Amino acid sequence: MSGPGPGPRVMAPGQKAQNFGPSAKRLLGELRTDVPQLIMVLLLGVLSVALTVMGPKILGEATNVVFAGFISLQMPEGATQQQVIDQLIASGNQQQADMLAAMEFTPGAGVDFGHLGGIILAVIVIYVLGSIFGWLQGLILNGIVQRAMHRLRMRVEEKIHRLPLSYFDKVQRGELLSRVTNDVDNIGQTMQQTLSQVVISLLTVIGVLIMMFVISPLLAVIALVTIPLTLVITVVIAKRSQKLFVAQWKATGVLNARVEETFSGHAVVKVFGHQAEAEADFRTENDEVYRASFGAQFLSGIIMPAMMFIGNLVYVAIAVVGGLQVAGGLMSIGDVQAFIQYSRQFTQPLSQLGSMANLLQSGIASAERVFELLDEDEQTPDPEPSETVSEIEGHLSFDGVSFRYTPDTPLIDDLSLEARQGSTVAIVGPTGAGKTTLVNLIMRFYDVDEGTIALGGLDTRRMTRQDLRSRTGMVLQDTWLFAGTIRENIAYGCPDATEEEIVAAATAAYVDRFVHALPDGYDTELDDEATNLSVGERQLVTIARAFLADPRLLILDEATSSVDTRTELLIQRAMSRLREDRTAFVIAHRLSTIRDADLILVMENGAIVEQGAHDELLAARGAYWRLYNAQFEAPADEDQDPALPVAPGQ
Repeated sequence: MSGPGPGPRVMAPGQKAQNFGPSAKRLLGELRTDVPQLIMVLLLGVLSVALTVMGPKILGEATNVVFAGFISLQMPEGATQQQVIDQLIASGNQQQADMLAAMEFTPGAGVDFGHLGGIILAVIVIYVLGSIFGWLQGLILNGIVQRAMHRLRMRVEEKIHRLPLSYFDKVQRGELLSRVTNDVDNIGQTMQQTLSQVVISLLTVIGVLIMMFVISPLLAVIALVTIPLTLVITVVIAKRSQKLFVAQWKATGVLNARVEETFSGHAVVKVFGHQAEAEADFRTENDEVYRASFGAQFLSGIIMPAMMFIGNLVYVAIAVVGGLQVAGGLMSIGDVQAFIQYSRQFTQPLSQLGSMANLLQSGIASAERVFELLDEDEQTPDPEPSETVSEIEGHLSFDGVSFRYTPDTPLIDDLSLEARQGSTVAIVGPTGAGKTTLVNLIMRFYDVDEGTIALGGLDTRRMTRQDLRSRTGMVLQDTWLFAGTIRENIAYGCPDATEEEIVAAATAAYVDRFVHALPDGYDTELDDEATNLSVGERQLVTIARAFLADPRLLILDEATSSVDTRTELLIQRAMSRLREDRTAFVIAHRLSTIRDADLILVMENGAIVEQGAHDELLAARGAYWRLYNAQFEAPADEDQDPALPVAPGQ
């Protein structure tokens, strides 16, 4: 960019991420359009968990049947259960008597396999139904998450198109791509892996807790000890690891920016021998990603083992106290078995919730970065209602225009000029004079601070940007072609163009002369860097695109700088035809290419210091004369001021 406009730089590292709670709440808000489906997910989860939780209790009854049958075989056949108990009490075996009193058996009858088979069949049916409901819940939830991610990607895409050019000037491309791709994908994976599990885990904890209190309030209280311990461990670790997850994804964005920058300029890196520096920078930033990732994963990974350790302690406590309860006849052995299963089911979802902390924190850290993008200030909205001018209008004027990229750095002050319809206006000046800034203001990539830019007498700020830009064609020094055929790239500005119109534009821009030498002609596929075309050929394709768009305003920013001299002469002739009845702004460094311009503007430090035709400006022997002669003079002596070149023959 000419002029002191902002160049690419990384976002300020001091920006604060949002807190976990508000970010998680906002992320869940992305699901609000699927509330009916979420209610269905909750109902299916309740059914699935309720059936699954019933299993251990029923299996405990099966254990009681088997144990009672085994005990009954040890008793004399024909006696009653009460007689056996009385006999044990009489012989001083009070503890055994209390244990048998808590059971139901018929002495000598053995195991009731019919009753046992019915219990097992009931358990199978319950688990099968619970699995079906769980599968349906996962299926519906998967659809909810994918739709939410689809909407989020659409919002990010739409947001990018509403951001002002100033945002892209301050953010590295790799950093932006990391937010749009890596962070959004990480959010989707996090929601996919955790939402269903969180719902099931919470419902399981509630269901199991109810069953444990039904079986034994004493043992349930022992099991509840895990909850405060779990919360304390999770909160303490989560607070420390969350910062590292934010640092991890921020460092990943910086690393992506470095990779994108180095690979896109790979040839320049090699030419100037900066491979070692590039590798050192990569290692430094890669190490930063490693340190943040390792620390975040290590800390969050501690949660699961800690939960398992607490669960094992509770398991031991339940086994000891439960054994004493059975021995005292206060519980049946089947209830103890069921309770031990419930204790596992109780601690397992708590452990799963703890193990998901790293996923949740990673996903929320990515969500914060995406939300930061969505919260960026947008360009000023188009006026409603908007106004427009005639389709053939091309008269453009600047009246008292002032503009600064930053408030304390003057650039353009009180600029006035007039470009009549059908005229060619050339803009020349040293680097940093504000030439490309002038073009950015015409296109409304930036809005003026003061004054007006008018098309056909209408302030362009009263038009929609789409209306203004649809009348404008641009050919830049830096060519941009996308992955697709040459035909598709030419038709980019006019998708409905016919084959004849595409070929005519290609012929006018001299694309047709080389395209037939390619394997597939106009159907030749280009990659995203168009490496199968030379730099000059890529420029010709962009010029053909401008031909086809048939704009009222034409902006050429060093459009012929990448082609050879012969091609440049051919393009100049084509441009002469293209500029007929159109207003053209030409930014040029090679002054020989703009001799025929109707008006030449010489800019220095954001101001027009001279304007006029080529011969007039040379005769004035001012700034233009110095620029013109500087392109033909011999190298200056060491003691000569390069700002004051000597013309040939002087």
